[in-house]
Amino acid sequence: MTLQFTSEQRFDDGVVEREFELGEIPGILWTPATASADAPTPLILIGHPPLGLRRMYPRLAGRARYYAAQYGFAAATIELPGSGDRPRWAAAEEARADLRRAMEAGGRVSGEIVDALVLPLVERAVPEWQAALDALLALPEIEGPVGYEGGVISVGVRLAVVEPRIVAAGLFAGSLVPAAMFEEARQVTIPLHVLLQWDDEGNDRQAALDLFDAFGSKEKTLHANMGGHTGVPQFELDPGARFFARHLR
Repeated sequence: MTLQFTSEQRFDDGVVEREFELGEIPGILWTPATASADAPTPLILIGHPPLGLRRMYPRLAGRARYYAAQYGFAAATIELPGSGDRPRWAAAEEARADLRRAMEAGGRVSGEIVDALVLPLVERAVPEWQAALDALLALPEIEGPVGYEGGVISVGVRLAVVEPRIVAAGLFAGSLVPAAMFEEARQVTIPLHVLLQWDDEGNDRQAALDLFDAFGSKEKTLHANMGGHTGVPQFELDPGARFFARHLR
């Protein structure tokens, strides 16, 4: 797939934001003004939940611009399959409806619902992230190594297993995890920085702790904070950036 830039914006902090299309996949790339063919910069891929790139833009841009302006990293994100303006697929819509009904009823979300919701997304999203990585690393101002941050944690787990160019990951333990992903987590060996919101109303805290325990990485750190799903403290941004600075430089 060919990457084509569709817009460019320069901010006062020296960060350049460029929207792009990779085939039919929308994405955004942020780079520090200092990045060039003579001084290429490492890359952080920033994931997001399947709520649409435009809806998630303020949070994504805030983190990306911080990494670019304060640490000199490039950062990029792409729209997830079935999210934003991308075509929906019937099975995912049905799985989302089943999840809503289960949560409204106050019962436990079954493994069948979690599998139907998450596993097809992982299967579709991971090859797209790899295609984006191919295209981004072909740009003269960007080089490896590469980090991955945020998004659907199962996507991050799969990428950490299958993508050797990703050398460190900052994961958000705030999404439902299929049972099959625990076995994949045991194959993860790269350094991990994991955030957990202790009172996340939509997710199973014990499952998040069990997943952290399952990771095979020798270096793995868990930061747990009080608060709900969207209450990650602003002060967590800098420890995450310093984690990537240790492993991407």
